[in-house]
Amino acid sequence: MKFGERIEIRQGDITEMDMDAIVNAANNDLQLGGGLAGAIRRKGGPRIQTECDEIGAIPVGGAAITSGGNLKARHVIHAASMQLGGRTSAQSLRSSTAHALRIAAQNGFKSIAFPAIGAGIGGFPMRECAEIMLRETAKHFENPTSIERVCFVLFDTKALAAFEEAFRELQANQPG
Repeated sequence: MKFGERIEIRQGDITEMDMDAIVNAANNDLQLGGGLAGAIRRKGGPRIQTECDEIGAIPVGGAAITSGGNLKARHVIHAASMQLGGRTSAQSLRSSTAHALRIAAQNGFKSIAFPAIGAGIGGFPMRECAEIMLRETAKHFENPTSIERVCFVLFDTKALAAFEEAFRELQANQPG
């Protein structure tokens, strides 16, 4: 299966996705405060924060997994692209995206949904976010993986357009 056939880009609410896992744009303390993390806490229930508290802090650029609580998704992978109250960097975005994909594959997941990590509260530029996340996903698919479908679920039309444009450019530059 070609890289482009495994990727879906859509506008919507990631907390409504029925997937093996959705990815939370997390801080490294795994505190589900505002933005997407707050929406996951509200819709998924207190169990997710309790599991995060049991894990404790993780390195910036890392990721951790919890259950999906009351969400349709069976799991939440918390990709820590920043410190609490901090900003997302290109390196932390690259690393946390790759780490989230690795965790999904290690757990045998077939489907995973990503938001635009770090482009909200983390203050990272949307277009650069799209390029980095799509490149990391393409790199992940260069090796055997259980993941069959990666869905990028974007909150608004501006984010959607940035990811669609970056995806077209990446596909145009793919070999074969």
